[in-house]
Amino acid sequence: MEIFKVLLITHILCGGLSLALGLYILIVKKGTAIHKKVGKAYFYAMLINSVVAIPMSYLHPNYFLFLISIFTIYMLLTGLRYLHKKKLTDVNKYDWFLTIIMLLFSVAFVGFGIFNFTQENYFGIIFMVFGFIGLFFSYQDRLNFTGKSKIKNFFLTTHIQRMTGSYIASTTAFLVVNNTLLPSIMAWLLPTALMAPLIIFWTRKYKIPNKKDA
Repeated sequence: MEIFKVLLITHILCGGLSLALGLYILIVKKGTAIHKKVGKAYFYAMLINSVVAIPMSYLHPNYFLFLISIFTIYMLLTGLRYLHKKKLTDVNKYDWFLTIIMLLFSVAFVGFGIFNFTQENYFGIIFMVFGFIGLFFSYQDRLNFTGKSKIKNFFLTTHIQRMTGSYIASTTAFLVVNNTLLPSIMAWLLPTALMAPLIIFWTRKYKIPNKKDA
């Protein structure tokens, strides 16, 4: 069996599993034992799904698949690392490395989006949207890592934001690939429009403001 077919089967199996597990995590009570177990399974399924997508996007050239994969991997890795942080001294060079990599890709997203938009390719809007989201998260990392966050338990709220963000990215890719009804741009933006309010809700629910900013 050729390598692309192996990657494709792995991508489909892990992608389907991660979508189902992610949906369960969205509706289950947060912080429970089952949430943690399902969350771990989701992390590995989604990570494998995203990693194999990178060589797939090279073997069968696909910019969209590559960019979504990079975005999802960043969300997963930083989401997991934030879960294990309780204080600023827990931040290390690996955390900064992930942030810088995302910053570079985000700049590329925005630049590529602007270029396509000027060429009257309106899918450039999609790249710009994801690029600005990536820039925001890179900026958020900087605030968190330097003790400037207005949220005392930023490690928890950011974990929620990143994991939900990884699910948004994955469902976006799934919807775009399988879409036969919606306008293309709507398919790209619908998961973000539907789930971004959940990120806002959970952040407000669980955050503890820093006393100096309260």
